[in-house]
Parts: sequence; C-alpha cells; structure tokens
Amino acid sequence: PLQNSLLELYGLSSLIDEHFFGELSSFRTRYINYGGDLQELRERLKSFCWRSLRSQVTEFVRYTERKPITRKFIPSEQEQTLYESISSYLQRDDNYALPAGQKHLLTLLVRKVLASSPHAVAGTLCIMLDRLKKIRDQAQKDLNTLDKLLTVDEIDDDLLDELLEDDEDDSPDEDATPDKQESQDKKIDLKKLESEIKELEDYVRWARSIGTDTKAKTLLKALEIGFKELEKMGADRKAVIFTESRRTQSWLKDYLEANGYMGQVLTFNGTNKDDSSGLIYQEWFEKNKESGRASGSRQIDLRTAIIDCFKDKSSIMIATEAGAEGLNLQFCSMVVNFDMPWNPQRIEQRIGRCHRYGQKHDVVVINFLNEKNAADCRVYELLEKKFNLFSGVFGASDEILGTIESGVDFERRVLEICQECRTEKEISDAFSRLQAELEEKIKNRMTDTRRLLLEHFDEDVHDRLKTNLVGTQEKIDRIGRMFWQLTKQVLAEIGKFEDIDFSFRLEASPAKEISTGNYSLISKEKENIPGRFLYRLSHPLGEYVITKAMSYNCPIAEIVFDISNHPMKISLVEKLIGKSGWLELRHLRIESFGSDEFLLFSAFDDSGNNIDQETCEKLFLCSGKVKSLSIAPEEQTTRLKSECERHVNATVSQNLEENNHHFSEARDQLDKWAEDMEMAAQKELDDVKRQIKELQRRARQAPTMEEQRTIQDEISGLERRKRSLRERIFDIEDEISEKRDKLIAALELRMKQKTTDKQIFTIRWKVI
Repeated sequence: PLQNSLLELYGLSSLIDEHFFGELSSFRTRYINYGGDLQELRERLKSFCWRSLRSQVTEFVRYTERKPITRKFIPSEQEQTLYESISSYLQRDDNYALPAGQKHLLTLLVRKVLASSPHAVAGTLCIMLDRLKKIRDQAQKDLNTLDKLLTVDEIDDDLLDELLEDDEDDSPDEDATPDKQESQDKKIDLKKLESEIKELEDYVRWARSIGTDTKAKTLLKALEIGFKELEKMGADRKAVIFTESRRTQSWLKDYLEANGYMGQVLTFNGTNKDDSSGLIYQEWFEKNKESGRASGSRQIDLRTAIIDCFKDKSSIMIATEAGAEGLNLQFCSMVVNFDMPWNPQRIEQRIGRCHRYGQKHDVVVINFLNEKNAADCRVYELLEKKFNLFSGVFGASDEILGTIESGVDFERRVLEICQECRTEKEISDAFSRLQAELEEKIKNRMTDTRRLLLEHFDEDVHDRLKTNLVGTQEKIDRIGRMFWQLTKQVLAEIGKFEDIDFSFRLEASPAKEISTGNYSLISKEKENIPGRFLYRLSHPLGEYVITKAMSYNCPIAEIVFDISNHPMKISLVEKLIGKSGWLELRHLRIESFGSDEFLLFSAFDDSGNNIDQETCEKLFLCSGKVKSLSIAPEEQTTRLKSECERHVNATVSQNLEENNHHFSEARDQLDKWAEDMEMAAQKELDDVKRQIKELQRRARQAPTMEEQRTIQDEISGLERRKRSLRERIFDIEDEISEKRDKLIAALELRMKQKTTDKQIFTIRWKVI
C-alpha cells in the first residue's frame, strides 16, 4: 500500500481472503499497537504478498530520468501580508471557525489553499464565514448553540468536501472528537464571535482584490520552459498540472485559456461534474460504445474519456489529487507541481503517473517555490535533497520513503511546525531537528536493506529474471499466434484476414450479439485503430471462436508436419525430420482444492521411442497437411492407451501433492484466524476492565457526593457488562471453534479429487 499503512494492508488481505485475519481490533493489538509482532505479520503475509523493487529490474526494464526544474517566485507585498495574517489567525487556539474535533483537519485544509491561490483562499474562508454567521444568528435567538458550535457533524459539508473528496488520507482521527465534559465549560462570547466574523470578511475581500497572483503568472513562464525541454527530447507537447484545490484548478483553466492555451486545457478531479467533461464523455461514448472499450460504468468511462481527450487533443490537464491515483499518463512527459504537498509519498505518486514503465522520454518535473516562505523552503529542501524525489531514474528510493512509515505522519509533523513556530529561526531550528531525526532513520534503514540484499539476493536471481522475462514474452506471443490461427480456421468462410497487421473483416455475423465490420487483434505493441473492434479472447467473437473450435469432432487422421519451411528454427522438432509415429491428446480436468485443467500429449515414434510433452506442443507450431486415416492398428492403440494412463496418473499424483501443501497452509491460516477472533473477544473484556479502573480512580478524586454517585452508577453498568462478556467469551470460543471445524471440513471435502479425462484426438504424425 502506497501510504505504508498496515490498516490498508489489512483491508487488502480481506479482499483476497476474509479468513486471513480476524477482527480489526485484534489486528491492531497484535501488529499495530506498541509491541506489535511485525515478524509474525511478515510470516503470515508470505503466502500472498511479494514485492519486487524497481531497482532490481533495471537490467530488463528501461526507465527514463527525471529532470527537475525549480521555478522560484516572490509574492507581492499584498500577497505575503495576507499569507502572514491568515497564518497568525490559524495559530490562535480560540477560533470559533475551527472546532476542536476537526481543528487539525481544517487547519491543514486552510494552509493548503493558502499556499495554492487567493481564489481558493477566498472560497474556503467564505464557507467558514457562513458557518460562523449561522452560529451568531442562532445565538441571538437563544437556541442551543453550544452543541451546534462544538459538534463535528455540524461543520458545513462543503468545507470537508474541499479536502476529503480528493484527499482521503486526511480523514479525521478516531481520537479527534472533543471531550464532552470540557465542552460544557465553554461559553460563546458574542462580541468575540462578531469580531472573528469581521476579520474573516476582511480576509475574503483582501484575497479577492489581489486578482492574478504572482504564482499564476510564474506558471506561464514555467510551461514555456518545460515545453521547450519536451521539444528538445522529441516528446509530445503535454503537461499535467497538479493542484490541491478545485477552485485553483478552475481559476487556472480560465487563466491559461485567456493567455494562449484556448481549447488546450482539461480538468480532472474527484467528480468531473462540469459541462465540458460531460461533453467529452458523450463524444467518447458515441465513438466507443461498439468498440468494446466502454465498461458500462459511467464514472470509469468518464475518466477514460478525459484521459483519451488529453492524449489525442489537449496539451494541458489540470488535476487535483484524484489525478494522482491509478492513472497511466506515460504519453505525457511533464509534471507540474503547482501546489506542493507535504506528503512525500503523494509527490512520488503524482510523478509516477508519467514516470513509469512504458515512458519513452525523460520526465520534466517543475516545482514552484515561494522564496518568502521559510517553512516551504525547508520542506522543499528535505524533499529534494534528502528524499531525492525530483531527479534520477527512481526518484525517492524505497529505503528512504520507508523511513517515514506514513506520509501522513510526515505531513502532520510539518503542520505542527507551521502552527507552533512564530519566527524564521524557530522554523529553521524545528526543521533541523526533523532532518537530523530523518537522517538517522535513513541511515539505519539503508544499512538493514543492504544486509537483506546480501543475505537474500542470490547471484543467479538475474538469470532467473531474464529467463522469466523471455519466457513470459514468448508465452504471450505464442498464445496470440495460436488464437490468431484458430480464428482464421473457424472464420475462414466469413472473414477476410490480413496477417501483416493481424486484422480482418467479418463479412457475416455468426451469432446475434456479434457485429460485422473490421477487427484488429489487441496488442500492447501497437496503437488501437479508430473504427476497428478490439479483438481479444474475452470479446464475444473471441468466445464464439473458442467455443466453436472446442465443439469440433477430430477423427483419427495422419498429419504431415513441415518443419523445413518453418520461418523459425525449432530444434526439438528438427530432430524428428524423417521420422513418424503415433500421438494422442487428452484433456484432464481435476476438481479438488482448486480447479485445474491440463492438455496431456502422449506420443512415440515408429522405433518405440517416447516423445516428450514439450516436443509434442512444438510440433503443432508448424504447418501441416491432414490426410484421412481409417483406423489405428490395435498394437499402437494399446500402447497409446497405456502411455495416456501413465501420463494422467502422474499428473493427478503431482496435483494431489500440491493440494496437500495448499491444504496445510489453509489449515494453519484458519488456526491463526481463530486465535485472532478469540483475541478480539478478550480485548473487549480487557477494555471494559480498563474503563472500570479509570472510573474507580475518578471516583476517588471526585470532589462531591453527586459526582461519586454518577460515576458509581457507570461502574455498576460496566461491571454487569464485564460479567456478561466473561460468559459470552466461552460462547464465542465455542462458536469460533465450530466455525473453524466447519471450514476445515469444507477444505477436506475440496481435497477429494474428482477427475474428468477426455480424448481430444489421435493422429499418425510425420515430420518432413
């Protein structure tokens, strides 16, 4: 998981197998809380989690470089004074606009838009201002305003949407809700509230009066420089601009279109509800509804439509954080961080949209730096020099990013510095301490990594990787070739085929759901051609071809394979030139722990020598001529039957051995799951015990008899719950044990093999 959160890992494992871990509470206790057993967690994850680093495959995968460009700017005096004033406002502890339960979240939001643009600041402050006015009006009517002021749920949804829609990692902490007892002691000072309203109104007027800010003007020059770099490299004139605010996004689109980029700018965010995005989607859908590209989900297809439009028509796409997730923009070679996140992993994620496998050019990374902002300067120094985010082949190394454990934690550390430090010296000293702490962590992390590589990275790993890489490519090519040849065979009477570009025209429809027209075999090596259907195994026509071919009756025949005129050398088959013999193909299906299918060749030559499986498979890569044959001699039929039985039995035995291994792993996993579930039940009891102890402590310190009586009532309720939980734990243990036994019994049933063995064909073969 990109944010290095164990909770995300827990969620991922539950998608794969709901019985992999138990309850979330027991997972927290065992692996996240203080003293968590991470080594045990690694052992449990080994069965389905494996990670290869980018640096381990550079010999086989070409990665381009990153070219950083820093665009420094000095804000105007008006802009800087506004920044400092709002920053001071955020540092105060007595703001009504920032409720205690969401203070961290909302402070982070305002600081993000504060560094983004005056337009974003004005919009965000207006939402805060409207809320304060509602509170004032309610207070003047003498309503129950205290809860309205301090309850988290009453914060305007628009304000949270500003942050949460594109930035889910900054959701509120579980422990962030305000203490109810403390809330009762707070009073609303209407005079102070009115003063804060006027202060925010001044900030809004101030921000709106600025107009075009210095940072936006700097963007025009930055794009000009970046596009020149792309031109030198021969890359397409395309740039993705990342911003933290949708208001900034909208403002920048209008600004760029008014300054030389009319009709060249797209926007991408978490909703894409604007009219232009709707038109892009409608045009894309009409064009692709018959091509097989439309998924049926409007949200997914809308994203695809915008990306296609960016690739084919536009020069610039302005994206919020939603654009940093899951998009492949390898056709674009310029990333502009108009707003720089404090989370290093988010920055790496952004750049990774373009700087990825398949990128043909170096990627230009443009960053903006406010020279008057001491905190931003120090953050940028850490990101550039300590995390190495913006240069090199890899950007931030796994060892370095791993030291911060969570980018959100790093972001919070920066926010604390901005909130607590008042002078430039205080900011500098705080960042120096943070940097020293990170350097020590990075040093230790890299030492551990080198040790692990020396211990585990065998010298023959590269050879294995090479073999796997070549083997995978050959397999993909072979499957594609076989599918193509099969299609030509099945559709010979209704299709016109072009082997040069693997395309064909379907003249007549073989089934109601299949359209006639031009088809092109799907390939990663070539661009899709507009107007052609993407032909693949899962296409209705592809499924028809496979089903039709499987229904063919293959009577006994003689096949003469021609290896002499084959365009490629196949050594195993060349050894059979001039020889002949008999061959049978059987389809074996085994229903057990899983469902497995095998195509088993059994063959021998006229001298009685057995022919192995691989050689038989390669025989059918050659062209051949089919000759009719009435019947096989009884002696050859008996030999073939014996060979087939031997091959089937050996395959079944091997499959049983593999399934025994899977069964043992699954049983051990269920045992661990049962432990997790029992621990969750015990943890609930332990929590109640802790609550009782805390209440007993408070009772001893309670100044009045009334408070003591209230606390004792709570203790009595918890004592009853404790007794109930103790009784319930025995029932839970029995339930878990019963469920575990049922699951294991189900596994044992799956272990009972059910085999289906079917003859496909028998042939007399000859190689010339």
